Amino acid sequence: MLLPQLTVYRHARRNRALITLSGDIDLDSAPLLRASLERCLRDGSHTIDVDLTSVRFCDCSGLNAFLRAAQQTTAAGGALRLHHPPPMLARMLEVTGCGFLLGPAFGPLPSPPGDAPAAPAPAPPHGPVPPAPVLLDDVR
Repeated sequence: MLLPQLTVYRHARRNRALITLSGDIDLDSAPLLRASLERCLRDGSHTIDVDLTSVRFCDCSGLNAFLRAAQQTTAAGGALRLHHPPPMLARMLEVTGCGFLLGPAFGPLPSPPGDAPAAPAPAPPHGPVPPAPVLLDDVR
């Protein structure tokens, strides 16, 4: 079994959490994402900001994890907001009508809970993503 190519960093204080993701969100790594977001709720964080600046790829299993977490946070009286999504995720959100997850996504990312206000966030590094060839050996 391959290890998920996703790194999750969580900074939480009281009822707020900042989740910073790095890597790829796909069928293999989506369970890690789901578990991380569910843990925020179990630990009492009802406002969850997700920084996607360092995410290279996100497929529909990642979108599904975000939608499930948004439903759970809303039911708990909170909110889930995605910040700086990669182009393919932004497009999926637009096509599916789930742009509400972006909230003020294009404004500065909030400071980690309890920290001094951060400087304005730099523009996300995402540019156009060229199509990549798929080799037979890449398919499982």
